[in-house]
Amino acid sequence: MVGFHEGLSILGLPEASGWTWTLSIIGLVLVIRAALIPVFVRPIKAQRGMQLLQPDMKKLQDKYKGKTDPLSRQAMAKEQMAMYKKHGTNPFSACLPMLVQMPFFFALFTLLSGISGASAAGNGIGAMSHAQVVQFDQSSIFGAPLSAALLYSDGHIAVTVLTIAMILTMTASQFITQKQIMAKNMSEEALASPFMRQQKMMLYILPIVFGVGGINFPIGVLIYWTVTNLWTMGQQFFVIRRMPTPGSPAAKAMAERRAAKGMPALPILGGSWGEAASIPSVTEPAGQRIQPQRKNRKKK
Repeated sequence: MVGFHEGLSILGLPEASGWTWTLSIIGLVLVIRAALIPVFVRPIKAQRGMQLLQPDMKKLQDKYKGKTDPLSRQAMAKEQMAMYKKHGTNPFSACLPMLVQMPFFFALFTLLSGISGASAAGNGIGAMSHAQVVQFDQSSIFGAPLSAALLYSDGHIAVTVLTIAMILTMTASQFITQKQIMAKNMSEEALASPFMRQQKMMLYILPIVFGVGGINFPIGVLIYWTVTNLWTMGQQFFVIRRMPTPGSPAAKAMAERRAAKGMPALPILGGSWGEAASIPSVTEPAGQRIQPQRKNRKKK
């Protein structure tokens, strides 16, 4: 973030401007998210694998239905883990990008929360010199200080309005990202699974958790989290459109787009991320199949 701030200052932006620091935070997001693109692929693979194994998972649940003894539970858990290993997936892999980002998020939260104290004490923080700490502490956008939080704003109108606007943007983008996965990139079998019922609950719970927690975040942290959520939403839209899950509405829409252009169906990545799976092509009109005619052999 300091590197971006120094670079933008060299380009002529005011060092103490809140917009210079805002662009520096956005630059930090772009670097982190670009570096996390390979990590983002893994949960897509895991999620796709979870969808593809749902029919087998249902058979396993039916097999042990009504059996509550410890041996049956142990056997079911063992078969379930073997199934995850076979499909190369894990139900917790979807949390990987968020877990990797959390150290950066909490580091930025700690940094911005201590800005005012460090400015008063005449200290720097991390790579930020005391002069930069003072600049950041005095910087603002739309009249709201970047180091201010709604919970401690003492009724500051600009802080209140900007915080609420960013919290709404942050939670809405997170909700849309998860909603488009369920609406466009999952087959009917996957949507009917018990795993997806849990995911639907998380669809509404997580935005509420982050929305409520947002009142304690400094505006600089809200900028970081809002931009990273918008990145995730755009990245997910690209993945769903270009690499849809087989059998999902997105896969059918892609097949229809290619068929409308007269292009052949492309193989897309299946559950094991690299295993080819063809997109369903547009159904040809039914008709009587012409049987091959057998040629009569000449008798010797």
